[in-house]
Amino acid sequence: MLGTIRAFWNDQRGIAMILVAIMLPVLVGLALLAIDMSRATGLHNDLQKGVDALALAAAAELDGNSDAITRANRAVANLLANTTKFSTAGDHTLALSDVTVKYLTGIPASDSTTLTADGVDSNGVTWASTDPKAVRFAEVTINASGLADGAGAFETIFPASVVGSNNRMDLQPQAVAGFTNALCQFTPMFICNPYASLGALQTALSGTKKPMIWLKEQTGGNNAQYGPGNYGFLSSPEGDKSAQALTEMFAVTNPPACYDQNGVKTRPGNVTPVNDGINTRFDIYPNGNSGKLVPSSAPPSPNVRKGMVTKKTGNNCTYEAPNSGQESNYKKLPKDNCFTSGSCTQAGVLGDGSWDFNTSANSYWPVNHGNASTSGVLAACGASPSRYCVYKYEIDNPTLKSGQEKTPPQCNTTTQTADRRLIYVAIIDCVANQVKGGNQTLPVQAFSSVFITEPAGGPPNADIYGEIQDISTTVGQGTLKKLQRNEAQLYR
Repeated sequence: MLGTIRAFWNDQRGIAMILVAIMLPVLVGLALLAIDMSRATGLHNDLQKGVDALALAAAAELDGNSDAITRANRAVANLLANTTKFSTAGDHTLALSDVTVKYLTGIPASDSTTLTADGVDSNGVTWASTDPKAVRFAEVTINASGLADGAGAFETIFPASVVGSNNRMDLQPQAVAGFTNALCQFTPMFICNPYASLGALQTALSGTKKPMIWLKEQTGGNNAQYGPGNYGFLSSPEGDKSAQALTEMFAVTNPPACYDQNGVKTRPGNVTPVNDGINTRFDIYPNGNSGKLVPSSAPPSPNVRKGMVTKKTGNNCTYEAPNSGQESNYKKLPKDNCFTSGSCTQAGVLGDGSWDFNTSANSYWPVNHGNASTSGVLAACGASPSRYCVYKYEIDNPTLKSGQEKTPPQCNTTTQTADRRLIYVAIIDCVANQVKGGNQTLPVQAFSSVFITEPAGGPPNADIYGEIQDISTTVGQGTLKKLQRNEAQLYR
């Protein structure tokens, strides 16, 4: 008997079955966990793609207009009306009830700073806003499912309840997309806002009367403070250009540059006069240029009226100032009256849009168009017409009675559209940003179009007179939209 017991005790046959019996639940559990994690990863990826698409669709509508949030919500709702199914206990269509959409004015600088579904970061800063003109980011978060079969919830195969846990997994992916606004084919110039604020500039541009600005070269070296009315140049995305290449960018019809409203970088070095590039728009070309300052690359505007006399000698054609006997028959678009009286604001660089259109026999209209009726132009441009509107009216009415100076270019007949005499500038608050030269990255208040009223001055003054036309903010007339590239991109 003892021998039998001893033999049984020493017999090791079948020991593997004991180990298998002990390990089998562990192995099965690990396998189930692997399957559940695979399902969770797949569902998370699908949900992440969904919220990414929703955030991008919403962000693409955040252009600062008063209906931006309304359009963004509509875009989200339309995108959700699809047939994509997300698995829980059965098929589940992703719906608005599954997501929280918030609109943010900004996002934390570091990705390690988390955001809640309500747009509050881990430092307690609230970024969410309901102001459609202020928001720039869309945040979309999958809601916590709780006990319901929401988009991010599914039953696990692994019986977690055995170990006191829950047999459900709840996934909450999040995406944040933002709206960027850039302008392309843009003249690489910035001007210092001549108004006290962007709001004051917007108010000044709200009517038919447009203010004139005297753009002055900043003097005093790289350490001198830029002030209202000063202008400078922007670095090209292709690198800082030579003086000749910069001048050509002001001459050609499609400058190869795009600038982002989130910030621009100023060009280092001294301010270079670009009058030769600007003046190609007036059918005035420099002698001996071997670059792009030629009519084939830089055609003149269809209206080059500038108070100058055409001089043709053989095959040569140029323009010159009228002599004393011709002055009464030639008149360029006048400056604002305050420039004559010396009462212009902001150190004499900013007008109010009041100019001598038709107050006497020496005004712009009677000198250039004689006794032609003004009813048509006033009907088109308003009682206080802008110079740009009058300029376009002259183009649109080629049979309009004309004085000594002709409207179309007389030296080169290949022309561009009316917008040829517009330059596009970035408006900077030079005082608040302490602009003192080049190689600075600066925030842009807005982009603006400026109508050049007369040929630009050359060295040493390099002054430019223009009429501010439009602005890229919500009060603008939309004339800059053809240059805009609005893009939505994912940030988180």
